Amino acid sequence: MTKLTGAEAVVRMLELNGVKHIFGLCGDTSLPFYDALARLDHGMTHILTRDERSAAYMADGYARVTNKVGVCEGPSGGGATYLLPGLVEANESSIAVLGITSDVSVGARGKYPLTELDQQSLYKPLTKWNTTIDRADQIPGAMRTAFRAMTTGRPGTAHICLPYDVQKHEVDAQALWAQPEHGRFPAMRAAPDPSDVARAADKLVAARAPVIICGGGVVIAGACAELAELAETLRAAVCTTVSGQGSLADSHPANAGVVGSNGGVMATREVVSGADLVLFIGCRAGSTTTEQWRFPSAAATILHIDSDPMVVGANYRTEVGMVADALLALRMLNQEVKARAAHRPADAADGYQAAAQARRTKLAAFEPLAHCTDAPIRPERIVDALNRLLPADAIVVADPGTPCPYFSAYFNQSQPGRHFITNRAHGALGFAMSAGVGASIGRPGARVAAIMGDGSFGFTVGELETITRYKVPLLMIVISNSVYGWIKASQKAGYEQRYFSVDFNRTDHALVAQAYGVKSWRVEDPTQLDAALKAALDHGGPALLDIIAQPLQDAAAPVSQWMG
Repeated sequence: MTKLTGAEAVVRMLELNGVKHIFGLCGDTSLPFYDALARLDHGMTHILTRDERSAAYMADGYARVTNKVGVCEGPSGGGATYLLPGLVEANESSIAVLGITSDVSVGARGKYPLTELDQQSLYKPLTKWNTTIDRADQIPGAMRTAFRAMTTGRPGTAHICLPYDVQKHEVDAQALWAQPEHGRFPAMRAAPDPSDVARAADKLVAARAPVIICGGGVVIAGACAELAELAETLRAAVCTTVSGQGSLADSHPANAGVVGSNGGVMATREVVSGADLVLFIGCRAGSTTTEQWRFPSAAATILHIDSDPMVVGANYRTEVGMVADALLALRMLNQEVKARAAHRPADAADGYQAAAQARRTKLAAFEPLAHCTDAPIRPERIVDALNRLLPADAIVVADPGTPCPYFSAYFNQSQPGRHFITNRAHGALGFAMSAGVGASIGRPGARVAAIMGDGSFGFTVGELETITRYKVPLLMIVISNSVYGWIKASQKAGYEQRYFSVDFNRTDHALVAQAYGVKSWRVEDPTQLDAALKAALDHGGPALLDIIAQPLQDAAAPVSQWMG
């Protein structure tokens, strides 16, 4: 009977589940795991990061572009606490990420060893599933359960705490096997009740002005073509949440754009407020999307498709709820709607016209600022330059603060699918650079642009060394305005311009990047932006543009609480 150590068993279980990349940071309690990674022939690449938070964000970005489980790891104590923010973000965004943290030996518990921490209690409320391994023979089952939990139903995160001594104990090799479907998400999809689909189709066809609002679940499920088919049959307007961008290409005539308080504008709000029926798909109908549950109003008929039964009916009285995978539900719904399409009301509104009007109105406000030659550079001009110069299959990763509302509202994605990533669940700064690394590794043929404010840059600057060490061809854009802009703009709008503790000194980010070996440009003149961006895109390796930009509190940001 072949025996493996616990650490070797973990490596083999990752291999059996199709893992190709692991993002993490070393520590004393992780030494057996690292030694197993060093000795075994497993076909996986370990990406050493400079911060455990970055490792988790990299795993998140990787998982979003591959639909494979992202894996991150870190040591006990501080490492376990640093890994947590990324797992929280991924879990709330329905992204399958596994966090493995090593721990003090089981035999040392309660004896005040260095870095002792109740990791299982820490992670329990913030992950979909988590456990602490007490015996080595529990490893295969725990790994299988983690992958099953992450990829089935509503995808999410899992955490495994791996004590130091357990990594050295023996495991029977015959216990190692994996369920092939659980290496990707969503796995083992569930279909809706056919009678619910038929009722939903009846209501959709009878509605005079149906509007579809898509969250991230459409992209996660790979249901973009099925969504387009439904919209085309009904000629219904489609709106997306920030996370739902890519549900339709921005060029699709049904696509009205992002709605809600972050990236939505009055014109897209009008599309939703004009609906007599709203179909939510893969969307929690939370406060940002609905602007505190005002749009749609409670008077609209609500239909809802979501893989999480707790989401359906949580915020709106729902006429028909379908707890199901978006792809399977839309396939069934399309059949039923097409069979009834001839019975649409004679006075049915043309959703394509409503979507086109919303885009025209939004563009009319955007265009003058996008071509403005004033300094500091307008954020609209930055978005416009990237819209024109990025390749069609590019991926944009945007941090919170200045990048999120601007790129949510104005970034033009010419292809459906995952081409825009932002951390809208919890909105921690420092996400874009690291998630951009993960996206670059997960989709190596695509150009990835990480857009961050200078506040976020300060959180994650150390990963420039990781980027140069692995020669990640990441394009980094720093929108430099020397302020925590979102907070200062909120102080302006709601606190009578009582600005407090939000401004900081300007950093020469281009010079910092050069010190790490990153090719960089500093741009202050708006007329020089295109040339610098083209040079950065033509550069084969990592590149950074430090753009001196208009502070957010002075800008016309598409944020409803600042717009009235």
